[in-house]
Amino acid sequence: MDDDDIDAREIQRRALEEAFGESSDSGGDNDDEFEFSFSSSSSRSSSLLHCLLKQGDGVPLSWEMVDGVKGLWLCRGFLCSAQQSSLLSAIRREGWFDEGCHNQAMRFGDLPGWAVELSRLVREAVRYSDTSPGEGKESTLGNHHEEACWPLPLDLLWREPLFDQLIVNVYNPGEGICAHVDLMRFDDGIAIISLESACVMHFTRSKQEEGNDEGQGEEGSLMRVPVFLSPGSLVLMSGEARYVWKHEINRKQGFQLWEGEEIHQQRRTSVTLRKLCRSPDENMKAD
Repeated sequence: MDDDDIDAREIQRRALEEAFGESSDSGGDNDDEFEFSFSSSSSRSSSLLHCLLKQGDGVPLSWEMVDGVKGLWLCRGFLCSAQQSSLLSAIRREGWFDEGCHNQAMRFGDLPGWAVELSRLVREAVRYSDTSPGEGKESTLGNHHEEACWPLPLDLLWREPLFDQLIVNVYNPGEGICAHVDLMRFDDGIAIISLESACVMHFTRSKQEEGNDEGQGEEGSLMRVPVFLSPGSLVLMSGEARYVWKHEINRKQGFQLWEGEEIHQQRRTSVTLRKLCRSPDENMKAD
């Protein structure tokens, strides 16, 4: 390892400590022990966050616009392995799944400190984004206003809070989610972070759009778009991806296929961040 690699590693370590707190390993040699911790301080350095939000080779986090689904963006390397381990530890410390009889936990309003930090990282990942069409593809979405090249529309990116509702799901092998569009009680702009087992999430046109030729594949069948979610990846859904397209994860045997091979299924944890719609009273006060 040359001096440049050592310097980059040290800068990343300091950035992680600035964002999440010091490592629980006082020796500083264990990269998997960074803690997700909440600080009310608003003096976090943008330069440190910018450094943090880079891949190991120093390239800014890369966002892919999923071809064919407007408003669907994927960041494959959103959380490194150390951050994934730390996030899973923070979730376990909540004790939500200790009894083994629940596989879902929801929180509204004031979120746990680690979820607030996670929300902040989502915002910063978008701010410092390096956007592109899907790997090896040219976008078929046509020419759009410059803001369409942001993984999250700017009016959503700068709302406060960015998210105020949290769902953590733990799926055992074979367990997934049925095709659905999230309830209308939630605002536009939804984030999903995947942990542990990889999986394929499928997007299909929702039922009210079946008559729209743009959403039809060959021979009039519904268009179906698969997205591979690796551990540590982040998906953002807004606009059509949030309101028009259903998403599902079928983890039954024979359905989790990617590039011709079946994915070995293990336990999967997902963290979903959403924003509740404002009540009519809140809208009247805003007007």
